[in-house]
Amino acid sequence: MDKVVIVTGATGGIGKAIVESLAEQNMKVVACYNKSKHRALKMKENLKIKNIDIDIIKGDVSKRSDCKNIIDYTINKYGKIDILINNAGISTYNLFTDISDEEWNKTIDVNLNSVFYMSQEAIKHMILTKSGCIINISSIWGMVGASCEVAYSVSKAGVDGMTKSLAKELGPSNIRVNSIAPGTIDTDMNAHLTTDELNMIKYETPLQKIGKPKDIVRCINWLIEDEFTTGQVISINGGWTIV
Repeated sequence: MDKVVIVTGATGGIGKAIVESLAEQNMKVVACYNKSKHRALKMKENLKIKNIDIDIIKGDVSKRSDCKNIIDYTINKYGKIDILINNAGISTYNLFTDISDEEWNKTIDVNLNSVFYMSQEAIKHMILTKSGCIINISSIWGMVGASCEVAYSVSKAGVDGMTKSLAKELGPSNIRVNSIAPGTIDTDMNAHLTTDELNMIKYETPLQKIGKPKDIVRCINWLIEDEFTTGQVISINGGWTIV
């Protein structure tokens, strides 16, 4: 059977690009969305025109029960999970002294706890087959931190920490766990940036440009196929930060 892959946050700029790429490679894609039903349906319809079918499923991945439902749906339909891509996330911007408990908890729930829930539920099945690939989408800010984005930076740093620890724990079961930490990518999440801000980022980036979702997809494809890479945080950022 073709590879079975779950993608959370499937309707955003990066998520949509991932879904389309993997579906076009004949993988069985379960695309998860929360509030963007229209986008999910449109994505499914556009792929249908190419005679490509995907599954779309609604779920709030910040909740354990919804994550379990997504995993159960996939197992019941396909009998296995080969790849889990934890892409769902939200961006928050606020002075540290102004972060409310609600904002903090929501950021941690969506960006970090979702990775814990989805991974834990999926691993139960991957371990049975002694194979699997988990790819977490974190952020450059999880590596170096960002002013006025403490909650976001902490959540993404947590994702990277989980990636490294889980890779060590699951290696003997032939399950690979890696993280991709994008720099500034041309998506709706960064639509708030002004032209001047984007130009400044380009100026500070050695490659002198903003990234595209396809840049992340190329790394996704490599990590799926590679069999000797695990526990790594790979930052796709045009050289903006080199560590």
